Amino acid sequence: MPRVWLSLGSNIERKANIRIAVRGLRRLFGQVIVSPVYESEAVGFQGPAFYNLVVGAETDREPWDLVQLFRRMETDQGRCRGSDKFAPRTIDIDLLTYGEQVIRSADISLPRDEITRYAFVLKPLAEVAAEEIYPLNGLTYRQLWENFDQDAQPLRQVELAL
Repeated sequence: MPRVWLSLGSNIERKANIRIAVRGLRRLFGQVIVSPVYESEAVGFQGPAFYNLVVGAETDREPWDLVQLFRRMETDQGRCRGSDKFAPRTIDIDLLTYGEQVIRSADISLPRDEITRYAFVLKPLAEVAAEEIYPLNGLTYRQLWENFDQDAQPLRQVELAL
């Protein structure tokens, strides 16, 4: 079964919504790998700071099914999707990778571009999947993080029991 990596983020009732999402993912997948939680400023809009983390699991579900499942989980947690991509949210669950597959379609793009663009995705991923390979360039996530401009997007690790 392929390992999938997911990015979770919340800036509305952050602690509660992150905990609910992680519990739901544990029910769905059973055993999961959970990164430390980081606080970061909102990107693309003015708003409360986010809590972000990465969760890993093994699954035989197809990527398209997972994306739809995560959208339902977000909706169940009160996420309202509007025309503005950058807005406060109760929970955001994004499928980052599906094994080492590269998928580009109208519905899904894997690995997600956010991996190399945002510290709040790359740092937690590098912590839990340091030696796994980013399939677009052959570098490990640890190497990607070491080469990332870490000062441009400050993060603060927060203690959150999950």
